[in-house]
Amino acid sequence: MTLTWKHYALIATVGSIALLGGAFIFQALGYAPCKMCYWQRYPHAVAIVIGALALALGRRWLCWFGALAAATTGGIGIFHSGVERGLWEGPASCTGGPTAGLSAEDLMNQIMSAPLVRCDEIPWELLGVTMANLNALISLGLAVVWVIAARRPA
Repeated sequence: MTLTWKHYALIATVGSIALLGGAFIFQALGYAPCKMCYWQRYPHAVAIVIGALALALGRRWLCWFGALAAATTGGIGIFHSGVERGLWEGPASCTGGPTAGLSAEDLMNQIMSAPLVRCDEIPWELLGVTMANLNALISLGLAVVWVIAARRPA
């Protein structure tokens, strides 16, 4: 059986669904995401929408945008991995919230009750591979699958 562009687009879309689902499962297990963890989720959601549109509308050229979304989350994953390993600095703050109209006491209560999730700490790893590492590697692989889908003859 020869795989068509739609097969590859489906594989890439399901890959993003699996990665995003895995992120939510880890969160449900008590691994609170940091700011960069959230940043890595958004391109997966975009890739899922792009995949659904490409498949529903039969528009192969949309796969280029799926590749861009997957490469974006892969790049964020690489950056996050470097922050975790101390190779470079991450964002100045990985937490925050609205402060407009809060008194000093309310602001202090909000700060003290907010869970601190640092981007430069590794909450989970297996054989030296972190969640950010996994996202980077798998997402870049999905970007390749998207490119194959975009270049595959109709």
